[in-house]
Amino acid sequence: MLEILPKNKRETAREYVTRVLKYNIVNLNLKPGQAISENEIAELLGVSRTPVREAFLELAKASIVEVYPQKGTYISLIDMEMVEEARFMRCVLEKAIVDLACEKLTERDFIFLQHNLELQEYCVSRGDYKQLLEHDNDFHKYLFKACNKERVYNTLRGMMTHFDRVRILNLAEMDMRKTVDEHSAILEAIKVRDKKKSVALMEKHLTRVLFDQSYLAKQHPEYFKRPKSSPASGQANDDVQYSNKEAGIYIS
Repeated sequence: MLEILPKNKRETAREYVTRVLKYNIVNLNLKPGQAISENEIAELLGVSRTPVREAFLELAKASIVEVYPQKGTYISLIDMEMVEEARFMRCVLEKAIVDLACEKLTERDFIFLQHNLELQEYCVSRGDYKQLLEHDNDFHKYLFKACNKERVYNTLRGMMTHFDRVRILNLAEMDMRKTVDEHSAILEAIKVRDKKKSVALMEKHLTRVLFDQSYLAKQHPEYFKRPKSSPASGQANDDVQYSNKEAGIYIS
C-alpha cells in the first residue's frame, strides 16, 4: 500500500514524487520486483505524468527502479553487491566519525543523542520499526553534523536505498532491541572519549547487516537479486524481477 506523504513547501512536483517513492520503496510498501504505473502514481499524488516520469528516470539512475521499454517500470530487487558497497563506505566513514566525535562532542550533543535514544526505546516498546529507522538515521546523521561533516553524510545517503531495505527488513522481522543497544553502547564509548572502543563498536554495528542479510535473503528470496555468478542468472533472474508484475498500487 502506497503511503502518501504531505508535500513540503517549495518542493517541486518531481522532488515530491521522488521523495514519496523512495520512502515507500525503503519501507517496503512498494515491494522489490513490484510493477508501478506512471498513471496510477500521478493520480494518487495529484500530479501530472511528467514529474512522475522524471522521478522514474531519476530513481532508475540510482538503480532503485528498473524501466523496461514496452514492458513497464519495476521496483529494483535488493542488490547484495550494492548493499555491501554502501556498508563498506558507511563503515569506513563512520569509524572515522566516531573517532572524531570522541574529541568534538559536547555535553549539548550528548543530551541530543540521549534524547534520540529515548525515542528509539519508545519505538521498540511500540514495535514501530519504520519510525525506529528514522530515529536510527537521525542518530548517525547527528554524529556527522556535530563533527561538521554533514555534507559527507548527505552524499552517503545517496547510495543507501538497497542497504536501507535490508535494515527495514531486519527491524521488522528480527531484533529491534539489538539496534538500540548497539547505539547506546557507541554513545557511552564516545562519552568517555574511548576512541578504540567507539570505532570497534561502530564497525560491529555496521557489519552485522552482512549476517542478517544472509538470513533475510533465505526468508525472502523473491526480494533479492541473484548474484551475477549464479548459473540461474539471465532470463531466470528476469522472471524473478517480474514476479510481482500484477501487483497494483494502493493508497493507505
